[in-house]
Amino acid sequence: MTGMDYAQGRHRHRPPLTIYLASPRGFCAGVDRAIQIVELALEKYGAPVYVRHAIVHNRYVVETLKAKGAIFVEKLDEIPDTGAPIVFSAHGVPKAVPQAARHRRLFVLDATCPLVSKVHIEAERLHGEGREILLIGHAGHPEVIGTMGQLPAGAVRLIETIGDALAFTPKNPDKLAIITQTTLSVDDTREILDVLRARFPRMAVPRKDDICYATTNRQDAVKRIAPKCDRMIVVGSPNSSNSLRLVEVAERAGCPYALLVERAGEIDWAQFDGISRLGITAGASAPEVLVDDIIDAFKARFDAHVETVTTAEESIAFKLPRELRDMPAL
Repeated sequence: MTGMDYAQGRHRHRPPLTIYLASPRGFCAGVDRAIQIVELALEKYGAPVYVRHAIVHNRYVVETLKAKGAIFVEKLDEIPDTGAPIVFSAHGVPKAVPQAARHRRLFVLDATCPLVSKVHIEAERLHGEGREILLIGHAGHPEVIGTMGQLPAGAVRLIETIGDALAFTPKNPDKLAIITQTTLSVDDTREILDVLRARFPRMAVPRKDDICYATTNRQDAVKRIAPKCDRMIVVGSPNSSNSLRLVEVAERAGCPYALLVERAGEIDWAQFDGISRLGITAGASAPEVLVDDIIDAFKARFDAHVETVTTAEESIAFKLPRELRDMPAL
């Protein structure tokens, strides 16, 4: 048997597979900006650059930045008195954190996503109007901690479920306002909002949903491909809220089984026996190299054809902090 005959034999024995590749997927403008801030700070100021919390929720990204000289901490107390840059993660931080940094005269570069900052500003405005604020979000998520931390303790009430929305008793139903975590499921949020609107028709709601454009676009792309897929892979880390929501959205939209995968080496191939149609997307903090690796892994085992399904075009970019604007873009 010649080498060509052997290759053709292998090709014949690989089952056919159509891969529907969702677009948009992967990095959003806020994530791209946050990672650039760390990389440019390392280039301009040298190592170390301290980062409070994971800059974005992706292990590959964090490990890559660590290898370049970034040091990740959870609290400012872990950082020595230093002139090195301190970067706040894309998720945002409570007001007490920058206040503590100023008190210590630390050099801060704020990588908070501008769309999260917009929610912070809105929360302060509503509080200034004397409103009781409801935040739809997930307890313990750093974005929720940061948003609630913009206001005095007790000023924001967290609503996680429809049950919370039904059980909530306001101090004054005419002085209520709602804000949301930016990375939630659009459908879940809408259901909770509908309950709250029905109970409190005078409640102030955002003129535009707080859920970010990238979260919405990635969920819409998954909804388009999920009904025709036997399986769906969402590339992302288990601590990534928007990635977990994509798994839920895929199954609700008709995919029999969706799963979160961090990288190709973690794939359990038994879960893909007998499939002929696979959907692939990536959370907003997952780099494209991880998607490429997973596609290559399937091509090694299947006679795979990739079909990109595009539901939106994204061209948004956010400005870098003033201190880094003289640096060439990476």
